[in-house]
Amino acid sequence: MYTNQTEHAIERLVGSYSVEITAKDMPSLEKSRNILRAGMQISVPFLPGEDLAARVDAAALVRRLGFLPMPHISARRLRSEGELEQFLAALRDHAAIDRVFVVAGDPPRPLGPYEDALSIIRTGLLGRYGVKTVGIAGYPEGHPDIAEPVLWQALLDKKAALADSGHEFEIVTQFAFDSAPVLSWLRQVREHDIHVPVRIGIPGPASVKTLLRFAARCGVGASAKVMAKYGISITKLLNTAGPDELIREFAAKLDPSEHGEVLLHFYPFGGLAKTAEWVHDFALLQHA
Repeated sequence: MYTNQTEHAIERLVGSYSVEITAKDMPSLEKSRNILRAGMQISVPFLPGEDLAARVDAAALVRRLGFLPMPHISARRLRSEGELEQFLAALRDHAAIDRVFVVAGDPPRPLGPYEDALSIIRTGLLGRYGVKTVGIAGYPEGHPDIAEPVLWQALLDKKAALADSGHEFEIVTQFAFDSAPVLSWLRQVREHDIHVPVRIGIPGPASVKTLLRFAARCGVGASAKVMAKYGISITKLLNTAGPDELIREFAAKLDPSEHGEVLLHFYPFGGLAKTAEWVHDFALLQHA
């Protein structure tokens, strides 16, 4: 049984969510525009197999539809400083961006001069092309290839570099299926004197097989947790699971005095339209 305070917390979380889309989601974005939160922040990943023009076009459409584009910059996928500047200039000119999300990226070795997000931040180029807010990654359940002390030091180094360059920043986490490690990590973030907004990654509704596939690929230790959290048996693996209980759990346990400002960020693994509809319906239920 959830209290009125929890229900108010749910309304606040759902009323301030962001979402991530890819260039191929653009038709769904146009169809779903009227049920997405007005003026919301929409992240556009820097995926392999897409060229810069496709990423810029996606960010530009997000802007034209009245949302705030946050294009990703994948440091290790950039082949040169010129490519970075070309991308930033195009985003400024065609999508009027004022925010980007900077991440190291997947390649085991850089394709160009940038090893990680910090190396992008330290170029000073972001501010030169109109970026005011920078998103950086958070890993509440750790990273499969990076030791925990290294992750914390990287977070502190990025905080210092962003302060030096005059940027505001926020943290967007990897998606999770369990609130406990996220809440523990949030406390540690604040204990490290990092008091910026944190967007908790939430898996949108999708088949359980899809959720497990993404969890395994991203290094989230989640297989057993998915089964427990969503009450799923082997016979129900083809069903669709939504994050209803996970969000309610966060709403019940989040304490602003301890965890700071926390928002939701949806990863639409089952498709943008399905996620948009789910959030819309879930929000209506809170007022029923």
